[in-house]
Amino acid sequence: MIVGSAIKNMGLTLGVLLTGVLWAGQTMAEVEARNEQFAKEHASQYESWKKTSESSERTDALADDPNMVVMWAGYPFSKDYNKPRGHYYALTDVRETLRTGAPKTAEDGPLPMACWSCKSPDVARVIDSQGEDAYFKGMWAKGGPEIVNTIGCADCHDTGSKAFKEGKPALHLSRPYASRAMDAIHMPFEKQGRFDQQAQVCGQCHVEYYFKAPTKSVKFPWDEGTSVDDMERYYDKLGFADWVHGLSKTPMLKAQHPEYETWRAGIHGKNNVGCVDCHMPKVRGADGKLYTDHKVGNPFDRFEQTCANCHTQSKQALQAVVQERKDAVHELKLKVERQLVHAHFEAKAAWDAGATEEQMKPILQDIRHAQWRWDYAIASHGIHMHAPEVGLKVLGTALDKAADARTQLARLLATKGITGEIPLPDISTKEKAQAALGMDMQKFISDKQQFLKTTVPAWDEQAKAAGRLAQ
Repeated sequence: MIVGSAIKNMGLTLGVLLTGVLWAGQTMAEVEARNEQFAKEHASQYESWKKTSESSERTDALADDPNMVVMWAGYPFSKDYNKPRGHYYALTDVRETLRTGAPKTAEDGPLPMACWSCKSPDVARVIDSQGEDAYFKGMWAKGGPEIVNTIGCADCHDTGSKAFKEGKPALHLSRPYASRAMDAIHMPFEKQGRFDQQAQVCGQCHVEYYFKAPTKSVKFPWDEGTSVDDMERYYDKLGFADWVHGLSKTPMLKAQHPEYETWRAGIHGKNNVGCVDCHMPKVRGADGKLYTDHKVGNPFDRFEQTCANCHTQSKQALQAVVQERKDAVHELKLKVERQLVHAHFEAKAAWDAGATEEQMKPILQDIRHAQWRWDYAIASHGIHMHAPEVGLKVLGTALDKAADARTQLARLLATKGITGEIPLPDISTKEKAQAALGMDMQKFISDKQQFLKTTVPAWDEQAKAAGRLAQ
């Protein structure tokens, strides 16, 4: 095996360096995951991609809204949930989140390999070289020394193609499971125009998905369609649950980040305004040439190149409209949360009072559907811009279903001699909510710090030695 240092010492002029295999003067036989390899040939795109590092602020979503700790009781999201940062930090954030735990060996839990799937072009490399089954097999820690480059070029582009080498985009779906999902909604990638191909490339990761048994492989739940109702029906038919709620014992669904689905349903998607139009506009470089800005971010940061292409309002006027919609979504979101937090504690009280599974079944179904719909709306980052009408409608149905669950619970509790409101513990802060659920946060944090101090550096050293990570 020839690695980077050996090549340099030999003084060879070679076409490309593969992961473990070298072919002189030939195109890549494997996916090149090291983003730095494209810094020279695609300098403007690479330098703008690096600027996603400027979106570095960490915002603790659980601290902002402790209700979510209760709503995710028994699930890793109740430990830790930060709002998204720039693509530059995707790998760092999945390593550092408490959700992935502190595994000491490749076989340790708590999460499967699939949890790397949206974080790195190394995922495409491993799938391409080893196959999907081999990639998905095992626990998350198995991928530590392999998945080492953050979101970048080979996630969206066929970097080994002649077109890419000639400076053309060469878009492709690097994840086979995403390609199958597009086929399921009758939109095969190869038959789409450039607009839909651009959106589909983003839609490899900015989607709802689940881990399919028995291999825990990634699948998009689109067999029935991409609306909240379609996916809910799919999950119900399958009998799938991400976890069982720690209080109410509800078989729960955890929405991921269904931006592709909500964008398709919103006014931008319906009017052929795609992801790149708003988040990756064409700009002119120092050399005067147009290129696609890879600093994926807020459209208002580049208003003249994004929103102003279609909208006649001033930036301030349009920001005011967006803020009004964001406030409306946020207000309804909190109303749903208050209903669901009570429902989870009331369901626990019903179980404790001797309720049967038959009595609880319709109640738990309403809780499941209500929280799925709440999560679908709020986990879709930017829904107030992509499809505010969809977000408000979905949250409205979530509120109805949560209220129905609580009405049924009140009646059931009354038959057990329990009337009046079930008292809630103090959940006014993230820490108090976690304590109310009996979570040993100090241990989780301590274990993670040790993991980051010892295991992660060892992963990187292995990757560098194998030539998978730039020195």
